[in-house]
Amino acid sequence: MKTDFLLAIKQLHSDKNLDDEVIFHAVERGMAAAVKRRYELPGNVIVTIDRYDGGMEVWSEQEVVEIEEDIADPDLQIELERARTSDPSVHIGSTLRIKHDIENVGGRIEAQTAKQVVLQALREAEREAVFAKYSGEEGGIVSGDVQRVEPHQVIVELGDHTETVMPAQEQVRMERYRTGQRVKAIMVEVLRANKGPQIVISRSRPEFVRRLFELEVPEITRGAVEIRGVAREAGHRTKIAVYSRQSGVDPVGSCIGMRAMRIQNIVNELHGERIDVIHWDPDPRRFVEHALSPAQILAVRIDPETNTAECAVPDMQLSLAIGREGQNARLAARLTGFRIDIKPQTVAERLQQEDRGPFAPQPELPIAAEPPPEPQPVRAEPRVEPQVAPAPPPPVEIAPAPTSTPVEKPEVVEEEPELEPALQAIEIAPAAQDDGQIRFGEDVLRREQEQQQQRDRRRRRPRYHESEEGLEDDPYSEYLEYEEEF
Repeated sequence: MKTDFLLAIKQLHSDKNLDDEVIFHAVERGMAAAVKRRYELPGNVIVTIDRYDGGMEVWSEQEVVEIEEDIADPDLQIELERARTSDPSVHIGSTLRIKHDIENVGGRIEAQTAKQVVLQALREAEREAVFAKYSGEEGGIVSGDVQRVEPHQVIVELGDHTETVMPAQEQVRMERYRTGQRVKAIMVEVLRANKGPQIVISRSRPEFVRRLFELEVPEITRGAVEIRGVAREAGHRTKIAVYSRQSGVDPVGSCIGMRAMRIQNIVNELHGERIDVIHWDPDPRRFVEHALSPAQILAVRIDPETNTAECAVPDMQLSLAIGREGQNARLAARLTGFRIDIKPQTVAERLQQEDRGPFAPQPELPIAAEPPPEPQPVRAEPRVEPQVAPAPPPPVEIAPAPTSTPVEKPEVVEEEPELEPALQAIEIAPAAQDDGQIRFGEDVLRREQEQQQQRDRRRRRPRYHESEEGLEDDPYSEYLEYEEEF
């Protein structure tokens, strides 16, 4: 019997993942409640179980008071005279301990009472163990399976059967969760509650992206690359600034990885969220310029008094610098800590010429050093080429060249010699009216071709000859007419 009892204790240790001593204390509390219910012992009943053979000892404790009028709780207190009958060494204020020889704890009712007390004690022990385990793990990455999806929260069960809560404000709006789905999240806080510790996790905070980079990039883990800031709009876009603390290490390339494998793993975990990895620079102007990427920044001016960064961008890239619904500029402002004011190049140059506004002439602005836009038409002058207009006269000399085109068809000239004057007239007439334009042989001989087509049509007409029976069609003569064409 005692051996079975010890085996049951070990089984609880395996199932609940609790220390043996915690389980023994829980069983002792349950046995004490059962004994007190069965035998109605006075005082505080204490049961001790031997850790080796499973033997049980039952004790009751009462506080000793001087007289009976001083007793406030007869169950827990006893007067001095009665206490000395059991133990002469007691005195006022001491505790009377009496041992009871009990072999049988009780029946079914007492066993049910002991069971309830043991289970309640084990639940409390589990809650305390969970709180002690996760109370110092805030900010770490945890993985679990979605246990159930509720209207305002998602319950995620970790590997040790610990339930965590992901409230609606900590969820990514674009994501949809289903039961059994494997998810990663960052632990936000561990709270004490009546039903046990409540662990709050999140997938929408910028720290979640930071922890993913720390897990995926070894250079960040060993300290060669440092993350200086993260700005995120969960589900849409994230900007992360990195800095190299070791010479020869490219911080941006380390985070992206070969063939973008490292950054792709993080993007997959975030379900396609766009991530911009930028190089952190100690110079605020260069840092703001990097933060507004992929837009090209022409000039940046920092105003320390108002904590404002005023930027000039090309007119064609103004929308790119601002981003969709101002997202790019908003994330850059969060990342750098400046209030960013973006102006197109034309406005910046106009303010600079008027000697007012944020882009007034000063040495640190690269806009003043750039060449003004007026000289640009000088580079475009060769494209106009007004002197090239007399170029058509050479084609005028070449224009009579179409007269040589009949050489390609000498048979046409030989078969119809009577049409040569007409052809020459056709060639000469356009040459006289040509105003320095190039004429092609196809245009000059177009009329000749039309006449040739008319002659061909006349040749294809069937011929007739008289016979004794009258006019008849001669099929052989028609064949001779078509033979030349084939």
